[in-house]
Amino acid sequence: MSFKVAFIGAGSITFTRNLVGDLLTVPEFADIRIAFTDINEDNLRMVTQLVQQDIDANGLSLRIEPTLDRREALRDARYVINCARIGMLEAFATDVEIPLQYGVDQCVGDTLCVGGIMYGQRGIAAILDFCRDIREVAEPGCILLNYSNPMAMMTWAANKYGGVKTIGLCHGVQHGHEQIAQALGRAVKDVDITCAGLNHQTWYISVKTDGVERTGELYEKMCRAPFAKDENIRLDVMKNFGYYSTESNGHLSEYLMWYRKRPEEMEEWINYSRWIQGETGGYLRDCRENRNWFMTDFPAWLAAPARRYVPEDRSTEHGSYIIEGLETGRIYRGHFNVMNRGTITNLPDECVVEVPGYVDRNGIAIPKVGDLPLGCAAICSQSVWVQRLSVEAAVAGDITLLRQAVMMDPLTGAVCTPAEIFQMVDEMLVAQEKWLPQYAEEIARAKKRLEHKTVPYRPVKGFRLAVRSAEEKAKVGLHQ
Repeated sequence: MSFKVAFIGAGSITFTRNLVGDLLTVPEFADIRIAFTDINEDNLRMVTQLVQQDIDANGLSLRIEPTLDRREALRDARYVINCARIGMLEAFATDVEIPLQYGVDQCVGDTLCVGGIMYGQRGIAAILDFCRDIREVAEPGCILLNYSNPMAMMTWAANKYGGVKTIGLCHGVQHGHEQIAQALGRAVKDVDITCAGLNHQTWYISVKTDGVERTGELYEKMCRAPFAKDENIRLDVMKNFGYYSTESNGHLSEYLMWYRKRPEEMEEWINYSRWIQGETGGYLRDCRENRNWFMTDFPAWLAAPARRYVPEDRSTEHGSYIIEGLETGRIYRGHFNVMNRGTITNLPDECVVEVPGYVDRNGIAIPKVGDLPLGCAAICSQSVWVQRLSVEAAVAGDITLLRQAVMMDPLTGAVCTPAEIFQMVDEMLVAQEKWLPQYAEEIARAKKRLEHKTVPYRPVKGFRLAVRSAEEKAKVGLHQ
């Protein structure tokens, strides 16, 4: 088979390397074309060198096509994989640090909460540019597989305003599936699940073994599982709403209004075993450490054994399986982020839902789920309106809608007054000016307003660890 796959943001080196390995595990794909593009020339060079070394070691003749010219990378592509992070760590730091001055404590800040909303403003501006290029130079009918957060907002904007069929992909469902299987004492393959909701707020609404429904007994079994001590927020939500959620402790804590609004009570819910357990700015710290480590350790990556393109080393990321299903006809069942259009009947038609899907040569088929359990739908409905306001704000550069999105966000609204939110939004717009072309006029007005700040800060220190150097990581073996 011969077709082209283009990676935008290919400088996400580990992720890109794994996805290419997944694709080239498919025997029919030995002769496909793969193009990499990124705005960082050093990262593009390194990822090309590393992946090409893997390809050569597996005896394939394929040559990666690296380019800083995005349109050239997209030219004639049948599939485009987006894993770009707009603003990288420079912008990400402002998503976390500025809200802390107003009492908003986030663990990640890339999906909801004020950090996720601002990340969406940057990402949507970029993905609409990607879509324009795809429409103009890619193969007709090109499919965009989006891995970038905020997943729902990005996928929503690309489908509604980008004019490109876009599927959002995440691995949260797979990880929770593994936990459920462990709690039931069964292999993953023997546990049949149906998950439905929003990305990072998807619910395991059906769990079966041997055709028998197990959801009624799942809570008690999950509480006795070895991982329960690290999922106390997730299990508390399950206790109160009846169903297990896909998102892990720290991430889930910032999508809701209950767990992070009082600093004096946060230690009840978080621990420091891993950043994802709820540490303040935990993912930002982890990204900074990984960047420091990678710059030191890249030669060791090149010297290490190449990745093997064999089925047993293939990851559970959906992307390669979707492409395999469409091209070869092999049936694949996964959970994908798509426009709702009646799939979940008690959420708005116009939103992006994460639901089961089937892929074969005929395309991607999404079965109707019906109603979510009412409590689960209520949580998702709250998030949908934050997402919708954020998408429309980003497309139009509308500060009124942006402020409303932040006001309606559960955690931010639980912590901040409207006046605090307005000033915080001004600060974040100004700090992220170079990634927000659609807000140019509003940013000029925000700068004027910030000359006469009227709202005092209410900073919180949060629960955070110091960023470790590459030498410190090496000393404790955290690079493993």
